[in-house]
Amino acid sequence: MKVFITGIGTDVGKTVASAIVVEALEADYWKPIQAGDLNFSDSDKIKSKISNSKSQILTNAYALNTPASPHLAAERDGITIDIKKIKEPKTTNHLVIEGAGGILVPLNEEHTILDLIQPDYKVIVVSRHYLGSINHTLLTIEALKSRNIPVAGIIFSGDEHASTEQIILAKTNVPMIGRIEQEPYFDKNVVCYYADLFRDKLLKL
Repeated sequence: MKVFITGIGTDVGKTVASAIVVEALEADYWKPIQAGDLNFSDSDKIKSKISNSKSQILTNAYALNTPASPHLAAERDGITIDIKKIKEPKTTNHLVIEGAGGILVPLNEEHTILDLIQPDYKVIVVSRHYLGSINHTLLTIEALKSRNIPVAGIIFSGDEHASTEQIILAKTNVPMIGRIEQEPYFDKNVVCYYADLFRDKLLKL
């Protein structure tokens, strides 16, 4: 299984969700484009939060220095992202792929994160509760559906907001995998706890 994890924006909890899915499936992890935080990248964060010995952390296609939209980070590094050079690593294991920001984040003048999603990927959308998150979630799922990309599931991030969750689920008809509460911290034990909670639903995607 190949799982692509995207979010409704930046800082909504994609990396924590990715760690949980990686741990639940004992999957390999790949972040095609890392922009900024190269000293402690999302790949490093995943490695620090999983407990199983099977998962492999695979190399970024692009590791950019500036914490910014990939197109701008690449420009500041003096390069242009070439989508043809972003080749999925070969593995016989499950693979979790983490996007950067939201799905319409530009990679260059032509392509966005949306263009990285392949037909065989199971797409999970991470939605965090804030004022405007309903709109951002519905727009994200609508954009995916407009490309004929089905959404396999949604993970809510943050404390429960029942009315928000109910309207999103009703309008999108996307199954809920689970909710990641507003925990005081996320270490290996907390990630394992959520991995156990989510595993059955993930295996049924």
